[in-house]
Amino acid sequence: MRVTHLITRLVVGGAQENTLATVRGLRAKPGLEVKLISGPTLGPEGSLEAEARNIFAGQPDHFTIVPELVRPVHPLKDFSALRALEKILRTQNPDLVHTHSGKAGLLGRLAARRVGVPVIIHHIHGPSFGNFQGALANFVFTAAEKYAGRATDHFFCSADAMTKLYLAAGIGKPEQFTRIFSGFNLEPFSNATNDLALRQRLGLDAHHFVIGKIARIFQLKGHADLLAAFARILPEIPHARLLFVGDGSLRGEIEKQVRTLGLQGRVVFTGLVPPGEVARYVGIMDCVAHFSYREGLPRALPQALAAGKPVVAYDCDGAGEVCIDRKTGFLIPPGDTLCASEKLRQLARAPALREQFGRSGSQFVKENFPVEKMVADQYTVYQKLAARPAIQVSDFSPRKTGGNSNQQRLL
Repeated sequence: MRVTHLITRLVVGGAQENTLATVRGLRAKPGLEVKLISGPTLGPEGSLEAEARNIFAGQPDHFTIVPELVRPVHPLKDFSALRALEKILRTQNPDLVHTHSGKAGLLGRLAARRVGVPVIIHHIHGPSFGNFQGALANFVFTAAEKYAGRATDHFFCSADAMTKLYLAAGIGKPEQFTRIFSGFNLEPFSNATNDLALRQRLGLDAHHFVIGKIARIFQLKGHADLLAAFARILPEIPHARLLFVGDGSLRGEIEKQVRTLGLQGRVVFTGLVPPGEVARYVGIMDCVAHFSYREGLPRALPQALAAGKPVVAYDCDGAGEVCIDRKTGFLIPPGDTLCASEKLRQLARAPALREQFGRSGSQFVKENFPVEKMVADQYTVYQKLAARPAIQVSDFSPRKTGGNSNQQRLL
């Protein structure tokens, strides 16, 4: 089976890490030829393109960058990207196209349908519509998802919350959705330790209560809310410190808020951290807070739990499927920074509670988030969809020439 994945850009982020882990894992499955198409990686969030090229070492034609495939809405570039994707897919002639993210999800599905790809899957890592944006933008993106939904055979969702959101919007049928948690390599996190040397390098002492946040410093990620909650607990928990892991376009604005609140010396910015190094930083945290207003299922939450760290999260999208209230952490209403400060204060004062939440969370993640399970679950769905009576796929052997094959292609 020839499989092509499409994603808008390979910045450092959960959806991108998920996609590369999926591609790497599927390439080891029997009978699959896997390729990847991405737009250019632009912005301050860092790039995973080098990792992608490493995955396809020796097969450079299996990884393609489409310069016109950009994240912002740009009619001229979007039309050019659609035509470019159609041309590439006609040459690759995949049996299955698996799209990720908003722009690549829309254009990729339309291009795949136009060239007659037998099976089209869209992976919903996070919502492209919802109350996190204005009415006009919400209308436009909902309409776009409905349109692309008609060209979609199946949806993978990182959380059941995404399934409910799409079904409520009239997109797809229940049997078209499969929840597949975004798996990752658990070992670095389960083996993470409180590295005092790393703490010292960051200006943190052994006695500091470190609240960590792992996210791009970007809109809707909740950094400002966390700062507000953090400022409230300092009078009673003066040894608390805040550790921001990641970078992004709003860093200057967040640093300004730190100064406005008088939090200099109590908030540490690591800057961009390669995904392979994140576990080291989680190891020195005492808890992890994630106050995002838009997230399919925050990857930082299961990563924290894998390391035995309790979590505090906004009850947004799929967060509650991992941050199980009073079992693996505290789930709080979005925007309620007063409640957030109360829960952070409670964790700071109760080491036994932190240990209890961390132990429960670690077990939950071991059962649900191994990367091997994620890849196997996707592979199983691939096989089921390819086995439908109306579908005929290739014998999975690599192609020697481009163009359309003579195999029957029906939807």
